[in-house]
Amino acid sequence: MALYSEKVMDHFMNPRNVGVIEDADGVGEVGNAKCGDIMKMYLKIDDDIITDVKFETFGCASAIASSSMATELIKGKPVEDAMELTNKAVAEALDGLPDYKMHCSVLAEEAIQSALEDYRNKKEQA
Repeated sequence: MALYSEKVMDHFMNPRNVGVIEDADGVGEVGNAKCGDIMKMYLKIDDDIITDVKFETFGCASAIASSSMATELIKGKPVEDAMELTNKAVAEALDGLPDYKMHCSVLAEEAIQSALEDYRNKKEQA
């Protein structure tokens, strides 16, 4: 059996939504010191709908695939739906991750949560 599913390999080899949103409404960055993975998520939000999302990830295939899939799962969705995204949903959408790589899907969830928190904080200050 292959270590990674076809979906993981596809999102690793052809990641979606890579890049930076210069005037992002929310930015979140998280990392895992143990494995060295770092994820940064950028959100563009209009009327509480995520109209654009980009990411920068320094990490392994699972980290890049998790970032890519997470962006696909929240793009075009209401902020409320994005807040509900779990690492389990990211891993399932990738047709699974090896147990020792599940932390990558956790990082994707945490990066999105961090970006959403940044968005909420900016909105409250406005």
